[in-house]
Amino acid sequence: MNLCNLQTIKSLLARHGFRFSKSLGQNFLTAAWVPEEIAASAGLDTDTAVLEIGPGIGCLTVELARIANRVVAVELDTALLPVLAETLAGTSNTEVIHGDILKIDLGILAKTHFAGLRPVVCANLPYNITTPALTRLIDSGLFAQITVMIQREVARRVTAPAGSADYGAFSLYIAYHTEPTLCFDVPPDCFIPQPKVHSAVVTLRMRTRPPVDTDKDALFRIIKAAFAQRRKTLVNCLTTALPSASKEALTSIVESLGHDARIRGETLDLQDFAGLTDALLEARFIQQGST
Repeated sequence: MNLCNLQTIKSLLARHGFRFSKSLGQNFLTAAWVPEEIAASAGLDTDTAVLEIGPGIGCLTVELARIANRVVAVELDTALLPVLAETLAGTSNTEVIHGDILKIDLGILAKTHFAGLRPVVCANLPYNITTPALTRLIDSGLFAQITVMIQREVARRVTAPAGSADYGAFSLYIAYHTEPTLCFDVPPDCFIPQPKVHSAVVTLRMRTRPPVDTDKDALFRIIKAAFAQRRKTLVNCLTTALPSASKEALTSIVESLGHDARIRGETLDLQDFAGLTDALLEARFIQQGST
C-alpha cells in the first residue's frame, strides 16, 4: 500500500470514516520522497529504537520500521488507531500507543520499549505543540537524536545564529542542549490538506556535555531577561531583571566583557551569555541556581 498516494489515502480514510481535525493539526504527506528523506536523516540502524509522535496513517512509520530495530508511535487521535492497525499490519517491529506526548511518562516508555537499544525521536510534529514537545523531549535526556518536521519559521528559530532575525531565547536553549542542523524544506503541496505554511526538517543531536561551563539556571535567567524586551538594550533589560544591580554597575560589567554598552541581547552568542553570567555571579547580582 502506497501511503503517500492521494487516491490510496482518500480510499483508506473513507473506509474508516476518518475526518481531519484542525485542532490536532493533521496534515498527511502525499510526497513519498519526504518520509524517505526524513528517515534517512534520522541516524537509524539496527540498534536504534524510534519514538514517533503523531504517525498519522503511518507513511513515516513504515519507512522507519524498514531501517530501525523498533518503532513506537504515540498517537493522540483514537480515530486513527484502526487506520494504523491496517496500514502497519505488515510490520513486525512497530507498536502504536494511544496517548498524549505532552503527558505520557517518557521514562517508563523508554524503559519498557527501548531497553538495550539507542533511542531516538523521529516525527512529523503537529505545529501547535512544537515548542513544548521539543522542550519535553530534550529535557528528558533520554534520546540521542531528535529529527522532526516542523513549521519552517520555527525550524529557522531552532537553528538561528546570533544576530539573525530568527535568533532568540529558544535558539540558545537548543544550542545549549543539542547540535542543530536544518536538513531540508517541505512545501505545502506535499500534504493533504495543504497547510498555509512551509515546513522544514531539522535534526538535533544531543550533546554529551554543555558547550559552556557556567551555572545553567543562572544562564537561562539572564538569557530570558535579555530577550524579554527585544527593542531595549541588554543593559536596560538586565536593569529590569536584576533590581539589586544599578544600571551603572551593569554597564561596567557589559563593557568589561568587550561589548558596547548599547548592545542588544540578540547579538550575543552562547559563549557571550556564559561570560556575562559568570561576571554577574562574581558580582553577586545573581545567585547560582537562579530561575
